[in-house]
Amino acid sequence: MRALLVVNPAATTTSARTRDVLIHALASEMKLEAVTTEYRGHARDLGRRAADSDDIELVVALGGDGTVNEVVNGLLHDGPDPDRLPRLAVVPGGSTNVFARALGLPNDAVEATGAILDALRDRTERTVGLGLAAGTPGTEDEGVPARWFTFCAGLGFDASVIGRVEQQRERGKRSTHALYMRQVVRQFLDEPHRRHGPITIERPGEDPVSNLVLSIICNTTPWTYLGNRPVYASPEASFDTALDVVALSKLSTAAVTRYATQLLTSTPERGPRGKHAVTLHDLTDFTLNSKVPLPFQMDGDHLGLRTSVTFTGVRRALRVIV
Repeated sequence: MRALLVVNPAATTTSARTRDVLIHALASEMKLEAVTTEYRGHARDLGRRAADSDDIELVVALGGDGTVNEVVNGLLHDGPDPDRLPRLAVVPGGSTNVFARALGLPNDAVEATGAILDALRDRTERTVGLGLAAGTPGTEDEGVPARWFTFCAGLGFDASVIGRVEQQRERGKRSTHALYMRQVVRQFLDEPHRRHGPITIERPGEDPVSNLVLSIICNTTPWTYLGNRPVYASPEASFDTALDVVALSKLSTAAVTRYATQLLTSTPERGPRGKHAVTLHDLTDFTLNSKVPLPFQMDGDHLGLRTSVTFTGVRRALRVIV
């Protein structure tokens, strides 16, 4: 088997020595080409190269969720074709690694490598669904190119928090769960739309749902992790269905306290609920419109401001090793 290993040298939880050990272990089982990313978007370019090749059968992403997202967007640059495209394997190297953990892989790079090698020997894999987001035709965002996401996207509050975290990381702060929680509090105190939400969900054949303060789109569950604790924003979300949405119409102090508690105590059977919570399951096509530009994120990466984003849930988009 010929495989391409995409290595993010800035992965927060793997050292250079660990990466060398992982490369040696993978190379002992396959014809491996290892490439270290050198710029933002490099992993996407490598994924595209693999998709266009005639002999690469497997792409291994060693890094966090951002690296995985880039590789996936490279692999699917011409659209999903599970039977033709190389398979994807993920070695977690980031601070949270939601996609890898949602697939059931260990959150340790060495253990995950062992699990991937076992899966390759046993020929075990699954085909997962993905989400696709693009600027809405006829709006000022129509020129925004389509982009795939593996586990979540968000318009509004959660994307604002991620933007704050990225600013702190640019100043040298480490990406920790404590850093995220501090930025959640600061964003809540500064949030200008917490009582009058500007977001509307529009679905074909359904009445619009308006005046939403935040909206989170989930392609799987959990939504994220706080340390080893999974957080279930949309417990019914699955790689085998289309997309789920959880949205809130109010962010008062009482509402935030209630929904934050529900998230922290969420389970695979029970997520956020209440009169200010909107939950939608297995959506194939829908659009989020905002009266004002709002921060937008995909797979934990802040992508700037958007006023209208159209989402598509695509079942059976990519084969992954598990």
